[in-house]
Amino acid sequence: MRYQRSTVYAYTPELPPGVKWLLIVNTAVFVVRYFAGVFGGAAFFRDFMLWPRAVWQEPLLSFWQPFTYLFLHGDFWHILFNMLALWMFGTDLERDWGTPFFLKYYFLCGVGAGLCVVAADALFHGPGFPTIGSSGAVYGILLAFGLLYPDRIVLFSFLFPIKAKYFVMIIGAIAFMSSFGASGSGVSHVAHLGGMIFGYVSLRRRRLRVRFDLVGALNRHYQAWKIRRARRKFEVYLREQESRRRQMH
Repeated sequence: MRYQRSTVYAYTPELPPGVKWLLIVNTAVFVVRYFAGVFGGAAFFRDFMLWPRAVWQEPLLSFWQPFTYLFLHGDFWHILFNMLALWMFGTDLERDWGTPFFLKYYFLCGVGAGLCVVAADALFHGPGFPTIGSSGAVYGILLAFGLLYPDRIVLFSFLFPIKAKYFVMIIGAIAFMSSFGASGSGVSHVAHLGGMIFGYVSLRRRRLRVRFDLVGALNRHYQAWKIRRARRKFEVYLREQESRRRQMH
């Protein structure tokens, strides 16, 4: 896991493939759903939203919802915020991690956020509103950006410059406090918090694997050094034996 030393956020025109296709697919689904609503076909997307009660009461009939809800958004501002955040903060992460791990991390945070919503509904019997949007995955992206580039300067509310680590602390605190309230907007603060939790756990596991790989590499170097040292001792022993035989003759 690499850490970026630069403290100034720089935008580059070229998008990595993961971010690019997430932007395309989310935008395309939003446009299709919008026109479906205009022509009376909005009900088609109902079963692709995350209905927490349906997932934990009838999982066989709705097991796909913790995944499909990521591609649905409530209104223009909802998708605009999520896609801007994905573009602004996900681009550098994908370049550093590579596309496979970036997409794995994105969907882990998003699906994990959905499962947190389902668990909260099962435990506390929520109001039964559906949850939609990629905010859980995006909040996981924001967390990763704050942890990997803590001193980068970002614009809070697109106005106030602030270091990324403080930005993540603020939005995390907002998500935590807001998760105790109920909302019928279709955007769940529990999902925001859940995405950050799953993202943090994923990054911790990744760092542990890196540390274990380092320990393994050091151990292999140590074993190789012991073999070389034993070989040298054996060669010295053979030379001494050969020298003694020559002296005896």
